[in-house]
Amino acid sequence: MEYTALDYKKGQPRWCPGCGDHFFLASLHKAMAEVGVAPHNMAVISGIGCSSRLPYYVNTYAMQTIHGRAAAIATGTKVTNPELCVWQVSGDGDGLAIGGNHFIHAMRRNVDLNMILLNNRIYGLTKGQYSPTSPRGYVSKSSPYGTVEDPFRPAELCFGARGHFFARSVATDSPATIDVLKAAYRHKGAAVCEVLQNCVIFNNGCFDSVYTKDGRKKNAIYVRHGEKLVFGENNEFGLVQQGFGLKVVEIGKDGYTLDDILVHDAHCEDNTLQLKLAMMEPEDGFPVALGVIRDVEAPTYDDAVAGQIEEIKAKKPYHNFMELLETNDIWEVK
Repeated sequence: MEYTALDYKKGQPRWCPGCGDHFFLASLHKAMAEVGVAPHNMAVISGIGCSSRLPYYVNTYAMQTIHGRAAAIATGTKVTNPELCVWQVSGDGDGLAIGGNHFIHAMRRNVDLNMILLNNRIYGLTKGQYSPTSPRGYVSKSSPYGTVEDPFRPAELCFGARGHFFARSVATDSPATIDVLKAAYRHKGAAVCEVLQNCVIFNNGCFDSVYTKDGRKKNAIYVRHGEKLVFGENNEFGLVQQGFGLKVVEIGKDGYTLDDILVHDAHCEDNTLQLKLAMMEPEDGFPVALGVIRDVEAPTYDDAVAGQIEEIKAKKPYHNFMELLETNDIWEVK
């Protein structure tokens, strides 16, 4: 059976006009349709926050849980219902502050979840406090003189937790977001997708450099497995290795040709280059990497648990509660 985005839509989204959540929700509906899994074979799990209202707007099994616990509930959902396609949706506050422990352990265990991190670098629902991804010095209601903390960088956290899949997109870039979501679905294991988006009320403009199509042409690089790492309005720039780091060069100048440009390998077990790509920042003179940055297969937690259960069952003389009772002495009272 073929599905359309309408098959996955439900309710009337209640977010501020212009919020990045609207853009992402539309992309998610389309990605679900293109994946082709029936709505009754999908589940969307969230925590608490603006983005965590999303389960109300999908025509699938869905649950808004409690603050920071989306990954924990999603893990239980997947382990007990292995045939379900599970999407876990969190904001940067919900997912990386109170939910940070669950977030890293879901990656470490490699639970087969599609883990969406909607990052606007602010707490929106609770009215503008700084979040774990807010930059140092950020002025907010909870940091009126500027934060004195360095932020989490989601890619670094994912790689540090031995994550096997990391991708990034911009909420306003629907085609690329759909591609990333479909890649996350195809990946067997914990697939983390960071979606950059503005909070139009409390942190508008935080990703302005890549929020428009023209901005992405100048300030972003779309990484694709097996392809050269080139970018620019006419693909005139590229990335080369310089020592243990990366360097931006202009192709055709200073002796650099297309042959010198690195080729992206998302499937490489060694994540050194992948992490360097994921950590690039415009303020350091680099483009923002968008697309699937890391995609490496590894054993999953849910498969391992299911296999272990079957292995233990095969060794036991009983396989259900009645058989367990009958392994001991039985008396019949009349």
